[in-house]
Amino acid sequence: MNREQKQELITSLNALLAEQVTVVVTHNLGMTVAETQSLRKQMRAAGASFKVAKNRLARLALAGTKFEGLTDLLKGPTGIAFSKDAVAPAKVAAKFAKDNKKFVILGGSFDGQKMDVAGIENLATMPSLDELRAKLVGMIQTPATRIAGVLAAPGAQIARVLAAKAKQGEAA
Repeated sequence: MNREQKQELITSLNALLAEQVTVVVTHNLGMTVAETQSLRKQMRAAGASFKVAKNRLARLALAGTKFEGLTDLLKGPTGIAFSKDAVAPAKVAAKFAKDNKKFVILGGSFDGQKMDVAGIENLATMPSLDELRAKLVGMIQTPATRIAGVLAAPGAQIARVLAAKAKQGEAA
């Protein structure tokens, strides 16, 4: 890779990271190509991305972004998981780390706030944005269903009373 290609990579990675909400830095010593591809596939399915770059180039790309504090984690064979979704990269990385001992979470950052491994694992246990939206819609719909039931109940009671009176009238 020549100097121009390196500069293009740094510029594109910098622009990409500037748009993200969460970044997770990982250590991936000894992972096979198939394992890395599996991780990337899982990240894509969750709406996140995983990139392996040379540490020097990644440090230069982090410069000027809200994730600049992560440069001290870039030692050894590292990878960077990132997403605009706050919890997606943390969830996938934590799940993958449980299944694969060669993959270790080093730390990360949520919207510029540096987090250690425990912070990333806590972030991974939080519900995703879509799950939160579903819960909110469920909470909004529940009272509406109850209100509709309460409003429909008097009408149903009147209908039952009238039906009972009609049966009494027919029987008499």
